[in-house]
Amino acid sequence: MISVRHFSILLSTIFICSSLSVVKSNETPESSIYEVLKLHGLPMGLLPKGVNEFTLDNSGNFEVHLDQACTAKFENELHYYRNVSGTLRYGQIDGLSGISAQDLFLWFPVKEIRVDIPSSGLIYFDVGVVSKQFSLSYFDTPRDCLVVQAPDLEDGRHIVETVSKIMSKKLRYQPNQDDIARTEL
Repeated sequence: MISVRHFSILLSTIFICSSLSVVKSNETPESSIYEVLKLHGLPMGLLPKGVNEFTLDNSGNFEVHLDQACTAKFENELHYYRNVSGTLRYGQIDGLSGISAQDLFLWFPVKEIRVDIPSSGLIYFDVGVVSKQFSLSYFDTPRDCLVVQAPDLEDGRHIVETVSKIMSKKLRYQPNQDDIARTEL
């Protein structure tokens, strides 16, 4: 039978050991978002240099906070808003918000980023209307991000959203055979 004295010593030992393990786990540095990207099969350079604050939950939802909106130059330019969020899965980020890609003087909001086959060396950016492929090597390391004026990007984003809506309506329109027959008569 355990005496009260032995029981209190046992409880004290357990408390001290658990306290030490908590202190020890707090001393180890938290992993960075760049390491999290690598663990999910994505290149570290998808986000710009200087991301210090991020959250990631058990279901893969993440949010990254930048000091200010900025643009990084790759083959094309990517604009990062102050808050970038999405859902991390192995080899992809979906439900993405906070990143826009420039193509032909327009800014398209990036909705998904994926690496289908890592050995292919390609990464895909889905902007809703189209998907654009880039070399994975462009995103090996985080880039410097230059501060830009966001209003110009906002105007471009509205244009792209309007064009996307118009295009999706045109693609959904299927003429009725009766309408075609009436037109020919």
